[in-house]
Amino acid sequence: MTSRERVFKTLNHEEIDRFPRTLWALPGVGLFKADLLADFYKRFEMDIFNPRINYGKSRYAQGTPGRKGNYIDEFGCFWTAAEEGIVGEVKKPVLEDWDDFDDYRFPTELIDELDLTGFDEQYKNTDKFVLANTYIRPFERMQFMRGTENLFIDLASGEPMLEKLAGKLHDMSMKELDLLTDRAIDAVSFMDDWGTQISLLISPKTWEQIFKPMYKDYSDLAHSKGKKIFFHSDGNIEAIYPHLVEIGIDAINSQLFCMNIENVVDKYGDKVTFWGEIDRQHILPFGTTDEVKKAVNRVASAVIKKNGKRTGAFAQCEWNAFDPYQNILTVFEEWDKQ
Repeated sequence: MTSRERVFKTLNHEEIDRFPRTLWALPGVGLFKADLLADFYKRFEMDIFNPRINYGKSRYAQGTPGRKGNYIDEFGCFWTAAEEGIVGEVKKPVLEDWDDFDDYRFPTELIDELDLTGFDEQYKNTDKFVLANTYIRPFERMQFMRGTENLFIDLASGEPMLEKLAGKLHDMSMKELDLLTDRAIDAVSFMDDWGTQISLLISPKTWEQIFKPMYKDYSDLAHSKGKKIFFHSDGNIEAIYPHLVEIGIDAINSQLFCMNIENVVDKYGDKVTFWGEIDRQHILPFGTTDEVKKAVNRVASAVIKKNGKRTGAFAQCEWNAFDPYQNILTVFEEWDKQ
């Protein structure tokens, strides 16, 4: 069974020989633990390949994300990172004042000058599942551009300008998705971090009114081109799981350990694939290897029980630079035993 076959079978809830593997190594791992990262990839073959996407050069971008200091992102927001290996936080949103909206120029060059040379050739030269990670993150992008506090006030008050901002970002996202799904790939991914430890950051009703239609457009477009669609969100997003399943998201990466894992899997485990994960707040950084094993077994057992066979989930975790290497190894060793 090739990696591509294994992933497709997993997404279709068919029996597989082992759970497909994918690791999310944060920038700090590459900076400070490059030797361990290289060792990991010698030990475990990954089943997903993320092709490099050459976006156009933004008129705004300056500096380097992931390094200590200041930088300006592609949309013109000013960021500060207090240490190496982290993205940091926005210190000056580009649209802090709505009066600046009419004069603001969206960086459409990111998509207009998208260079996908070699995409089709990459696909021919690998038997891995090819997943293109996109720029699409409408809620987070609005936070960056408006500032988190401003955006929450906008959402709560029904600020009419918000519809214009959302519309502009959605147009860019749909164009990006249209271009990518025309190429030789198996799937696309997008993201938004929606959850606190216990609930959504905004009311589920507001999410359903504003963001669900956008997400449905992404899912419909990808599926119309024969591509799968993957989604990531941090936090407890149990309230929007049924909506994500309803609009056809194929695989969801979420912090299952912030939620009732068994309940979520029992409700949706035969309708969507769990794209990881293992608790990265407590178990991966601070847990023992036995606790890591128990965490993997908890997810795997729930998924296997729901589907009646080995399928419906990925062997996946996020690796932060301060996580013990043995815990990361244990995650994948234990998934291979399932």
